[in-house]
Amino acid sequence: MESNSLNHKIDNISFTVVDVETTGLSARNERIIEIALVKVENLKIVEKFSTLINPQRQIPSFISMLTGITNSDVKDAPLFHQVYPVLLEKTESSVLCGHNLQFDLSFLRNEVQLIGDDFNPSHTLCTLKLARKLFPHLKSRSLTPLAYHLNIKNKNSHRALGDAETTARVLIKLLKHLKENEGIDSLEELLAYQSGMKSFQSLKVKKELQNDFYNLPNAPGIYYFLNSKNEIIYIGKAKSLRERVKSYFSPTADSRVRKIIRQAKRLHHIITNSELTALIAEAESIKVKNPKHNKMLKGYGNKYFIRVLNTKSAPHLDITNKFDFDGCDYFGLYHSRRDAQKIVEFINKTFAIRECSDKEYLKSRPCFLYDIQRCAAPCLGIEFNIQKHNQELEEVYRFLNGENQNAMNRLLNKMKYYSSQQMYEKAAETKHLIDFLLEEIHKSSLLSEPINKAKVLIEIISPMGNDYLILYNGKVFIKGYLYDNKNKFEEIIDDFYARTIFNDDLPTEEDLEKLKIVLQWLIKNRNRVKVFYLKNYNSKQELFNEINSNDHSEKTIDNSKVDPIYDFNI
Repeated sequence: MESNSLNHKIDNISFTVVDVETTGLSARNERIIEIALVKVENLKIVEKFSTLINPQRQIPSFISMLTGITNSDVKDAPLFHQVYPVLLEKTESSVLCGHNLQFDLSFLRNEVQLIGDDFNPSHTLCTLKLARKLFPHLKSRSLTPLAYHLNIKNKNSHRALGDAETTARVLIKLLKHLKENEGIDSLEELLAYQSGMKSFQSLKVKKELQNDFYNLPNAPGIYYFLNSKNEIIYIGKAKSLRERVKSYFSPTADSRVRKIIRQAKRLHHIITNSELTALIAEAESIKVKNPKHNKMLKGYGNKYFIRVLNTKSAPHLDITNKFDFDGCDYFGLYHSRRDAQKIVEFINKTFAIRECSDKEYLKSRPCFLYDIQRCAAPCLGIEFNIQKHNQELEEVYRFLNGENQNAMNRLLNKMKYYSSQQMYEKAAETKHLIDFLLEEIHKSSLLSEPINKAKVLIEIISPMGNDYLILYNGKVFIKGYLYDNKNKFEEIIDDFYARTIFNDDLPTEEDLEKLKIVLQWLIKNRNRVKVFYLKNYNSKQELFNEINSNDHSEKTIDNSKVDPIYDFNI
């Protein structure tokens, strides 16, 4: 029974209801311990499946009390990756359903991500969302009260199969109600009702545009609307092309979006391997094509670097939103000046480096920071003080490069000392610095080289196919990139290992914007990132062998692959 067409009647659609039991409420931190799938066709339950899953961790006692599932029950149960093929088989060509489906779906996606894949059903339906629209005055629309309201017995709640079967019976009654009372007869109308999206008919969307929308995949990429003259009028990017473009047909869409839909005749798209390459391709495509409805496109704003002023006789730190090849070193990226300032303040309180202005430094006398052991006083010009300052600066570099253990040891020793001396305010202040180190600093320490000196290959793990980027002296080069007609990615690697002098221009404002996009995404998605430092390998082949040997996706860097072909003229 097919369900991938939005035009199909509800009676002819296959629905698969899913329910999971878990070790807790956080999909990021907890695991699935039981899953059930119930298939509905012709508005009848036709198939059931359930299994326990070994979460590879202890089940909390309160979860066992709630579900009745114990550690001994799951000891010999299959692991999630062993059940995953069954999940794919039973949800194929089916609308995935659940009660508060986002909860179940978040756990499924996390489990699937852990095994190196993505789980993105073509269509999803949530009975809780439907119930909120159909029964706004019902005190509670959670599963048990809703089932009671619909005269459905929930025989085995808090177990996956019991809840999935109850949800399936609720779904059937809701679908019948919508068909009889709301005139909803097709999958398109049903999904539009759930999301508040208007149907294509009510929006008077052109037939070609409808068909283009139906062909959008659940994949990252860029999309662009064309008018009747085949001119690109708007370009956008998406983590999921289908989900993003669907929002354009919402009744709450703003006037600018409605204007785009009225003018658009066709919708084309380009799939990218990852969300990052979609972000970069969008920014550059807008500059190249200059669509009229992208006039209000916002920039990526100011992002900040911490700069080590190595040009000074006693280097110190400041914050900047630009970098140059000026002899200084740059670390980051930080989303705001405040975030960067927090790091600088932490460094100044943890390491005894200079903080004063040039004017104060030239007075050649120590300030109060020297008295409280927060500066080594290189201003005195004494060799001992200068060496001490340089040693502290080396520790700062290690810290900014992500080597945090020395800083942690230093702070722990300080806290113990202050406590032993009953200097409790000082101990509390040091404890605050330790908490900051544990909670915040890992968010930006992606590279163990300054940004301006970094020569690294970055691999982005993605189910669509891994992306590969070279970060070289402040510039970004992407393998197979939309606008890389000269194959700069390969050229940079060849130059590096051939010891060829790379004498290109300094990074431009466009390079900086691209760099900011890349660093911002990489820091947020570091669990999908692998970094390879070019200096650690003797040849291009040795580098690629290392990448392929660490690639869990069973893909290799294929140097024989031709450049991708796109369907608009660059």
